[in-house]
Amino acid sequence: MSATSVTPTIAPRRIGRSVLALFAGFVFVVVLSIATDVVLHSLGVFPPLGQYTPSGPLLLATFYRFVFGVIGSYLTARLAPYKPMQHALVGGFIGLALSILGAAATWNRGLGPHWYPVALIVLALPQAWLGGKLRLTQLHSSSAA
Repeated sequence: MSATSVTPTIAPRRIGRSVLALFAGFVFVVVLSIATDVVLHSLGVFPPLGQYTPSGPLLLATFYRFVFGVIGSYLTARLAPYKPMQHALVGGFIGLALSILGAAATWNRGLGPHWYPVALIVLALPQAWLGGKLRLTQLHSSSAA
């Protein structure tokens, strides 16, 4: 009689899909944020790059970055092979780390008020949670139907 050992492993394919889900959400947020920034700079809503940006335009930037972050987190959760909320939150932690690095890099450069990079830091995890929650709600409503 032969004994078969069963070891739980996550298939490399699922790990690849997890990485792809995170990457897709990240690319979505970055591309849309940069594209929106470029359009708003060209329309004169934002001052030229490298110049001080007052609170009004930064409030607008905070809003659309939050919306893009929620949608990007939803996309990550939607593409995740399992545990959509955890995937969305991992993306949120990556966004949190990048926001902290961005704040540190620009803090004393006179580019705008300090509330803006702080807001990006504070909103990173709530927007990720909201995107994941939207996906979970969608999954629960489709399984109930």
